[in-house]
Amino acid sequence: MIRDLTCIVCPKACKLKVEYSEKGIERIQGVLCKKGQDYVREEIYNPTRVLTSSVRVMDGDLKLVSVKTNRPIPKDLLMKVMDVLYKTKVKAPIKIGDILIKNILGSGIDIVATKNIKGNG
Repeated sequence: MIRDLTCIVCPKACKLKVEYSEKGIERIQGVLCKKGQDYVREEIYNPTRVLTSSVRVMDGDLKLVSVKTNRPIPKDLLMKVMDVLYKTKVKAPIKIGDILIKNILGSGIDIVATKNIKGNG
């Protein structure tokens, strides 16, 4: 198989052409550094992303709190996690770094607040 990728590890944004199979990566064209090679392996066989979103807040000075995963999450879980976040409501006050959802979907990954929210009381 052949896949075109743009490396997102550094500002160079290398345009990559990757030939691979289930057995492994056969050839990478356009990679300028080792970080790019590592990125290709991860992106082809185990793509992950840090998810950023927001969660509804009850009794806070704002209606939403920004959140993110505490580490990259498998790409195939992104929409399932978004479904959980859409249904979630948290109570103020909230501090940056508070774990709002621990071990989301059994992934071992936590959802943490990235904004302070004051309570209304």
